[in-house]
Amino acid sequence: MSSLNRLVTYTNDLLSIDKFKDYSPNGLQVEGKPEIHRLVSGVSATMDLIDAAIEHKADVLLVHHGWFWDKENPRIIGMKKRRLQKLMQYDISLLGYHLPLDAHPILGNNAQLAVLFGFTTEGVMDSQGVGNYGRLSEYTSLEGFGEQIEKGLKRKPLLISGGDHAIRRIAWCSGGAQDWIHKAIELGVDAFISGEISEHTVHVAKESGIHYIAAGHHATERYGIKALGDHLAAKHGLEHTFIDINNPV
Repeated sequence: MSSLNRLVTYTNDLLSIDKFKDYSPNGLQVEGKPEIHRLVSGVSATMDLIDAAIEHKADVLLVHHGWFWDKENPRIIGMKKRRLQKLMQYDISLLGYHLPLDAHPILGNNAQLAVLFGFTTEGVMDSQGVGNYGRLSEYTSLEGFGEQIEKGLKRKPLLISGGDHAIRRIAWCSGGAQDWIHKAIELGVDAFISGEISEHTVHVAKESGIHYIAAGHHATERYGIKALGDHLAAKHGLEHTFIDINNPV
């Protein structure tokens, strides 16, 4: 058992949330009961995940994609009203950590992808520490690399060829970072991995001679939130369950 305030203070400090300029508030987004026993984590704070948290008798719901994004309608109506009402009905707190979780060098989404695939990390892609670059243990073909990604994420990636070259030097940034392909080009890597793809990403990859792998927004961001949940549970004496609500994107 722990207190909500202690958990929030610790996690905010752990992820250094004050250092980030983000698109949504990081930390406590909805306040629930003050004493907590059970933590449920998941990628996005959807109604399906809320229902699963209720079924698991969660006191805290920990997510990567929380609420109150800077360009959304601020009114509490429709879907937002139903979600918020359900959380408050069961007195469940919502904690959301976006860019700070992407960037954490151990528990973050990109750090956890490196662990999953055995990438050697050599540096970060931007001043906030979001995105990484490094290398594979050996050269591999685009097709062979795609098979590794599919096996690890249990989702078939979309492979865009930028030429005939093998892959050794790579950059990666989970989620919707397809436009960071330009940063990857500047780094001179052989391939860039992110979650999503735009129409123009195909042309940039082909004309710039860099392979692009769209591995899935949800699929690339499962691992940081689970690692964070496991860490917090161990640190604060909580029960933790990671729940993966399937999303094909």
